[in-house]
Amino acid sequence: MAASAPTRIDEDLFAAAKSAGEVLSRSAAQQINHWARIGRELEASQAVSARDIAAVLAGRASYDDLGAREQAVVRAEWDERITELRTGLNFEAEFTAAGDTWSEADAQDRTVERGGPQAAVAASRRRRRGAR
Repeated sequence: MAASAPTRIDEDLFAAAKSAGEVLSRSAAQQINHWARIGRELEASQAVSARDIAAVLAGRASYDDLGAREQAVVRAEWDERITELRTGLNFEAEFTAAGDTWSEADAQDRTVERGGPQAAVAASRRRRRGAR
């Protein structure tokens, strides 16, 4: 068996690898290695145009003009980018700082209103106390 190096991966990727690996009698690590090899081969393949994929990702070309393999690579990249952007979102902090009100479901699935000008004042006070 080849030497391995520890690495961190997203929980959703690990869960997907575990699920897919069970069907194919592979461990999660084996499934991730399998996917990585496929990705490496796709990127190196003459059948997949890295230039065309990059053009679509940059918004200079149409996704619909790609072949099925290139579309699969683009979808995987979009998924990764969306996940990164979503992870960085903190609407509660943004709405509170702006003094905006928002609605959301509580633990019992009831609609509750949060925020508003009073929340912005309280958040500002907490920030000032923390700066001391």
